Amino acid sequence: MTNQSHNPSESSVTVLGLGAMGQALAGAFLKAGHPTTIWNRTPNKGDDLVARGAVRTATAAEAVRASDLVIVCLYDYEASQAVLGPIAADLSGRVLVNLTSDTPERSREAAAWAAEHGVAYLDGAILVPVTVIGTPDALLFHSGPKSVYERHEGTLKALGGKTVYLGEDHGLAAVYDNALLDFFWTSMAGLVHAFALAGADGVKGADLAPYLSALLSIFPPAIESTAVEVDSGEYPGEQAPLATEAVNVDHIIHASAHRGLDVQALNGVKAVLDRAIAKGHGADGWTAVIEAIRTPEPQAQAR
Repeated sequence: MTNQSHNPSESSVTVLGLGAMGQALAGAFLKAGHPTTIWNRTPNKGDDLVARGAVRTATAAEAVRASDLVIVCLYDYEASQAVLGPIAADLSGRVLVNLTSDTPERSREAAAWAAEHGVAYLDGAILVPVTVIGTPDALLFHSGPKSVYERHEGTLKALGGKTVYLGEDHGLAAVYDNALLDFFWTSMAGLVHAFALAGADGVKGADLAPYLSALLSIFPPAIESTAVEVDSGEYPGEQAPLATEAVNVDHIIHASAHRGLDVQALNGVKAVLDRAIAKGHGADGWTAVIEAIRTPEPQAQAR
């Protein structure tokens, strides 16, 4: 018999998937006092969780039947659907929260599948590493029916102090997740490239690092101003026109190529700049590159 109480201090939870993140999620629920049932495709994972009070089941169906609230966190939506598909009848009438990262389209497809099978569905995204789960700094997004989120909000907040509800569209959590990780990974690629560029002339990473950290101070105001410009469609370029910035990027490409470094990412940046300039934005500011990003060359479209 499942627990029908929605008191956050009493609500039971099932976690499907015990990779590093799944184990962190289950651990956070246990720490917050929630009776927690766990299951993993590979048996015998989660010994530490069992020692802390979790109940491990032999099958996913058995795990699902133990709780009203079911959390799934697997590699991608193909993996999650492979697990969830055969136990749709067991999920019926329960709340499923999918914290598996994927695309907005996959999220909406999963929501449609859940609706067909009588499953209340929330889609989610985790924006922090394993070590931050369950702390006040952990950021997680949720999207789907507001009434479903509000009913389990207290329980879900055991996973992080910055748990955010985004709206009824099930795809929104993935939209925010993809956008933030787009910024993160392209920035990380640029960071590593900067170390490689300086390192080619004998500069140690540790010597460059303090100045890269200092450079980060410009990002908060730049993010805010860029958001305003993107939303308004106005890209003031009096201080740094796009045509000038394109020349600066070209210098970095030549310096990198001369040192034998990979320049594919930089060439991509330069190509977008050149297209924006060709569209008449040479006198505008950097944000005008969005006009080229929104209308990429046909061969640049994802296959």
